[in-house]
Amino acid sequence: MGRRELVRDMVVEARARLAAEGWAVGRERDVASPRGRSVSVKIRVHDDLRRTMDFLDTVVGHPQDRLVDWITIHPRTRRTPSTTPIRTDALEILASKYAGTLPILLSGDVFDLSSLPFRPSTPVLSTLTVKDDPPNATNNTYESSSTPTPSNTNLAGFMSARGLLANPALFAGAPSCPWHALETFMCNAARCPLPLKLAVHHVSEMCGPGMGADKTALLPKRDRVKLAELGNMMELVDFLDEKLEEHTGRKGGLRRDL
Repeated sequence: MGRRELVRDMVVEARARLAAEGWAVGRERDVASPRGRSVSVKIRVHDDLRRTMDFLDTVVGHPQDRLVDWITIHPRTRRTPSTTPIRTDALEILASKYAGTLPILLSGDVFDLSSLPFRPSTPVLSTLTVKDDPPNATNNTYESSSTPTPSNTNLAGFMSARGLLANPALFAGAPSCPWHALETFMCNAARCPLPLKLAVHHVSEMCGPGMGADKTALLPKRDRVKLAELGNMMELVDFLDEKLEEHTGRKGGLRRDL
């Protein structure tokens, strides 16, 4: 981020190269195109936020003919550890300045959509959309039946890494990983096999306490330790079949039709 002109040139070259190879890179014009491709930039912030604004002014370009489709802001400096909360003040300033020009995404501390790490200007708009209804346990969806209310945070979306690893149902509104998400993962792993250690790693993350305020875990620590002792995928499936029935009371083990 100390060489903003170089980043700008890289963005311009990337879009030109994609266009030359036949991809649709016309921003809003090509949103619905099956050959649509986007060019975006993900940034951290500087201690002096004026430097971040200088960087964005250069990389985004003219508001009427911008160089990138969107930007993702991780409101920590390059030296700030992930254990330190994000700078919500920097996020609010940058989002308010640039949201009128292009979509702004937040990356950092996105662990639960009901308790996002920033301050909305009104209490009722604390998430991207307001979900007043509790999750529906019958169909495993977390959508509200009421009409979603647009956010006033100037954010167009979110990016999550650690949060999604622990809870793949995060963007569906689940506060912690549900069994349904684990079952879906196992069905996908059966269709497109993963190395055992990688599959066990994902399952272990999903079965542990999440990154958000809800620390509900699908399996207690003693069971998660046993995951590392399993020798093959069949043993993993049998183990999860047994544990799902033990912890939920549902007969038949994992679903095989997801």
